[in-house]
Amino acid sequence: MLIRVAAGADTADMFRVRLSVNENKATMAELARYGVTPESLPAMLSGTGRGWVAEIDGVIRAFAMADAENATIFALFVEPGAEKQGIGRRLMNEAERWLAEMGCAQIWLETDSNTQVRANGFYRYLGWQESNRQPDGQVKFIKTLSRHNV
Repeated sequence: MLIRVAAGADTADMFRVRLSVNENKATMAELARYGVTPESLPAMLSGTGRGWVAEIDGVIRAFAMADAENATIFALFVEPGAEKQGIGRRLMNEAERWLAEMGCAQIWLETDSNTQVRANGFYRYLGWQESNRQPDGQVKFIKTLSRHNV
């Protein structure tokens, strides 16, 4: 497995992975309502944003995205066939390390508040703490970064 920084050329594969997940599903139309489109994604990978992809046998199977300006990890998705191989944890480590390097002391993310959704437990396992519930049914998690994240 290869973890590398995402590039604009990875957009189609990142959308393929995003649309393949079994939980936290979204259609292209739903993503577009949040401003996430094939046209907007490359800009989210530059400046204060960065993404990472995980390749297995040369095929992108997972990705993560972070934004240092807002100190957030706003995407982490793994294809169903590539789950439970440590890919999500490795991508999260990359994102956290980069956010720490960018000077973020406390970072946040949001996910479904349903504790049956696997992401909820995954984030807790990685040391994220529930902060509060959002009006849209999401739960906000926070994590304080330390020197070991750099």
